[in-house]
Amino acid sequence: MTNDRRLEGQAAIVTGASAGIGTATAHELAAEGANVTIAARREARLEEIAADLEAEYDVEVLVAPTNVRVEAEVEALVEATVDRFGGLDVLVNNAGLGRGSDVETMATEDYRTMQETNVDGVFFATREAIPHVREREGHLIFVGSFAGQYPRPFNPAYAATKWWVRGFAKSVAAQVGDDGIGVTIVNPSEVRSEFETTDGDTFAERFEEGEVTEPEEIAEAIAFAATREHSSVSELDLYRRDKFTGF
Repeated sequence: MTNDRRLEGQAAIVTGASAGIGTATAHELAAEGANVTIAARREARLEEIAADLEAEYDVEVLVAPTNVRVEAEVEALVEATVDRFGGLDVLVNNAGLGRGSDVETMATEDYRTMQETNVDGVFFATREAIPHVREREGHLIFVGSFAGQYPRPFNPAYAATKWWVRGFAKSVAAQVGDDGIGVTIVNPSEVRSEFETTDGDTFAERFEEGEVTEPEEIAEAIAFAATREHSSVSELDLYRRDKFTGF
């Protein structure tokens, strides 16, 4: 551990922190000295991650079991973070859900669950975080997607949620930029994680190491954005190198 940790004493929230990009991001921010609130639904898994973070990086970690689809739980998440750490510097909107299907056969329940997670959850967390992040001139960071930039014929509803995230983030940036808040969108393509493919298996199961992006690469991009002191990284795209082959 070095003495030049760029987020020393700052406070961050990472949603969807129980696996993949979320876990890797919690590690990256803690390595930079941030105290971290890790939020997800799997409390036992969060407790394991918290123990690792505290032991490895000598930071404080708050475990916050949270379903981002539930407004009251998101409000409690932000409130608990501010109470514990005295403020909030970084919000990482990472929690997301993928449901691949053509429109004709997509179940209404799948559609609504995905909308509530990818859209409502991001809105709730951002709304609650803005007043606190404004006080610290911190950062709002959104995990978008390749699917939020290009047409996705095999999962249009999921793609639409990520187009919404991107449009929302850019418009929020226009609204709060004068307040000194940095707003960043990080767009991955496939990441070797527990995120489900359209066939129901996970990207970790489908791809071997080295075939696609690793969670740690996305986490490093998030940490880069979070450590900018006076500027705002507008958008970062991290795609596997063959993504546009035959596109």
